[in-house]
Amino acid sequence: MDVTSTGSADLVIVANRLPVDRFEQPDGTPGWRRSPGGLVSALEPVLRASDGAWIGWPGGTEEDLEPFEADGMDLVPVHLSADEVEEFYEGFSNATLWPLYHDVVAKPEFHREWWESYVRVNQRFAEKAAAVAAKDATVWVHDYQLQLVPQMLRDLRPDLRIGFYLHIPFPPTELFQQLPWRRQVLEGLLGADLIGFQLAGGAQNFIRLVRQRVGHKTHRDLVYLPDGRTVRAAAFPISIDAADFEKLARSEGVEQRAKEIREALGNPKKVFLGIDRLDYTKGIYARLRAYSELLADGHFDVEDAVFVQVATPSRERVEQYRILRDEIDRLVGRINGDLGKIGSPAISYMHSSFPREEMAALYRAADIMVVTPFRDGMNLVAKEYIACRFDGQGALVLSEFAGAANELRQAWLINPYDINGMKAALLDAYNASPRELARRMKAMRKTVVEHDVKAWADSFLEELSSVRRDHGKTVRPVSQG
Repeated sequence: MDVTSTGSADLVIVANRLPVDRFEQPDGTPGWRRSPGGLVSALEPVLRASDGAWIGWPGGTEEDLEPFEADGMDLVPVHLSADEVEEFYEGFSNATLWPLYHDVVAKPEFHREWWESYVRVNQRFAEKAAAVAAKDATVWVHDYQLQLVPQMLRDLRPDLRIGFYLHIPFPPTELFQQLPWRRQVLEGLLGADLIGFQLAGGAQNFIRLVRQRVGHKTHRDLVYLPDGRTVRAAAFPISIDAADFEKLARSEGVEQRAKEIREALGNPKKVFLGIDRLDYTKGIYARLRAYSELLADGHFDVEDAVFVQVATPSRERVEQYRILRDEIDRLVGRINGDLGKIGSPAISYMHSSFPREEMAALYRAADIMVVTPFRDGMNLVAKEYIACRFDGQGALVLSEFAGAANELRQAWLINPYDINGMKAALLDAYNASPRELARRMKAMRKTVVEHDVKAWADSFLEELSSVRRDHGKTVRPVSQG
């Protein structure tokens, strides 16, 4: 590949996954359909407007997939071998970086072979982006799997304007310093002109590490590089397509399905709901324990309150995830055995994924949404629930360690490590008056509607275009936002 050549895309999105999933068409041939998720909704119109391309792994290990178009988007696949899926994706990305960046809720593993695979795959993504991008194009790299791409890409194509966005938390200095390749990751990120984080604290952690570990001069949210470039690190809290979720929630089909769900649960007074990927960072075990203790203590009965927990299958080849699944299966069985009644289990537990319509119906059916991660970059489920509650009712119990807690201050905020505190919040939300629920929900809905995913993408791309109008040779005044 001649990486000095320039392609035709004025905007290139580089993410671990393509924005489409494979499916089998009625005639048996494989096809592609758009993945669910806010990132795709936010970036698709921008891609269309700017002659853009999206680079990513299509899933699977088949080789030589040519670039193709799907759903009006130009897509460029990056191949991963079976070994790379194991070492780069399941290994370094999800068994080293993921636990490290999530406050070591599980112990990270450090393996040199995994790191070598991470470097190799990041180089492949960078080379693809270099080949696809037009002269002076904007390239937006996403997430923890691709932290080396910005600098690799700058080495290949210094003309490009490069942004990076981290969707998960960026850890405090003490944790990040455990990583044997800490300097390489920091230098990889510094290839970008603008580095976006969910929270201001993540940006500050990054700036502090760059000063301590790489030795560059910094001032507030800026890093000054020896070559005269300036890099900005700032918070851009991600959001959802709130209008789209509300439209879905208002549809007749979803309204009907929400009624059916409540009837199937025996029309209890209150329905508690958890929807998460099955992940040890999400605090599923602790929340089910808190709910079961409220039942056991007699605060309510299974006729009064049921808990619906949806746990979407996730990373099932990683050992820690298999262990977690078994633990939750056992806990649910024990609680239902001890506290449920015939035809009325205390917990309705589903280990499966659902389409957006079913999720919207669950949000409409639930009185109390329970979101209790030990650490989460943002947690969009909390925002989706609020977008679907156009009726102004419903309560949100939210971990203060989710990024969303920064914006959704009217939720019942809890420390997920404090079971008694969680029980008190669940009970408060259960007993809250319609007036109090409406007051809290109105304020949270205002936040979610005004700061939607389009506003997030626009603000990042606008900032990226102004940071590097002259390719970083002079310093802009720091905007206090």
